[in-house]
Amino acid sequence: MTALSTRAQRLWPRRMRTRLAVFYAVLFLLAGAVLLALTYALAAAVLVPAARAPEKALTSTQLTLLGRCKPLLPTTPVLDARCNHLINIIGGGSAARGSALAALRIASVIGLFILAIAATGLGWLASGRALRPVRAITDAARRASELQLGQRLALKGPDDELRQLADTFDVMLERLDAAFTSQKRFVANAAHELRTPLTAMRTAIEVTLSKPARTPDQLEAMALRVQGSVERAEATVEALLTLAISDAGPTAQEPIDLATAAEDALDAAQAAIDQRRIKVEATLEPAPTRGDRVLLERMIANLVENAVRHNDPDGWIAIRTMQVDGATFEIDNTGPTVTAEQIPTLFEPFARAKQRLNDSDGVGLGLSIASAIARAHDATIRARPRPDGGLEVSVTIPVGQR
Repeated sequence: MTALSTRAQRLWPRRMRTRLAVFYAVLFLLAGAVLLALTYALAAAVLVPAARAPEKALTSTQLTLLGRCKPLLPTTPVLDARCNHLINIIGGGSAARGSALAALRIASVIGLFILAIAATGLGWLASGRALRPVRAITDAARRASELQLGQRLALKGPDDELRQLADTFDVMLERLDAAFTSQKRFVANAAHELRTPLTAMRTAIEVTLSKPARTPDQLEAMALRVQGSVERAEATVEALLTLAISDAGPTAQEPIDLATAAEDALDAAQAAIDQRRIKVEATLEPAPTRGDRVLLERMIANLVENAVRHNDPDGWIAIRTMQVDGATFEIDNTGPTVTAEQIPTLFEPFARAKQRLNDSDGVGLGLSIASAIARAHDATIRARPRPDGGLEVSVTIPVGQR
């Protein structure tokens, strides 16, 4: 049984175009055979041999009998015999009728096979035209690679299943292109951010070791510089890990109140707030929701830290939590002027509104991590520039998020 199935698989055409052409031909043969069978049966039932001049005139009784000699009418053996005798008198007889039916059979079979061959050719052409978009999609998929994702099918024609498939393939290529571009930029920025503290450490060590008579104070200063660089590298690695975890999605569904998370974030940033003499206005109404507690607390903390870090001395921060169409967190802050064109780039990894001036400006992952955590919780995060400088950021976690 297995050998027969294997042999059948080998004999069965592999190309879809060939299979469609064979399918069209077989379907035409079956339909044609059924139609010819019905036509032959109808012709055999109603066909009466062609009449010729009778050898003698028919009587009225014979004329009445001729009207009853119909193949579809009920009959008896006696009536059959009388009808055959009458048909022989009229002419042609059963031999002519049989010859006519035989000629009909031969012509029908020959015509059926000729049309079947024509149907196979037409099926081959029709299937090739129908599968042309599929070949275009296949060629584009073969050409697609990390370096050739900018091509699009842009298939024209009716809005059928193949057009929808091509449009879906174009959307997939667009997403892959964006993903690869973002990945390259992310890797390049990560390598740069990690190389900066390593270079600083190496420079501090080489400068100190190059001195012939190193004092304990010089070694201690070198150790402090190396320690600062290590802390910065650790912060970068930790932020990268958090971003990866955020992209993977929440691992738990726990109840959490955004008001409590905002209060904890303000307490954690109190030292930086006091140092910059920033005024805080907090309106924390209950905003319960469900999600990964660790990630949501990190999202709120990142937004608060970003508002404090990128703020003006003697500036202010306004924080609000509420329950409006879901749990909502809003934070406004003063700071440098940000244009509307810069808003989308602020949520990209290692992006900043301006060039970093010192290490206190962070590693540029705060808003990117917050955006990833919001997406993982089906939340909506928006940022708007303030006319006087600074940002307005809002996060809304809808009711019934995954």
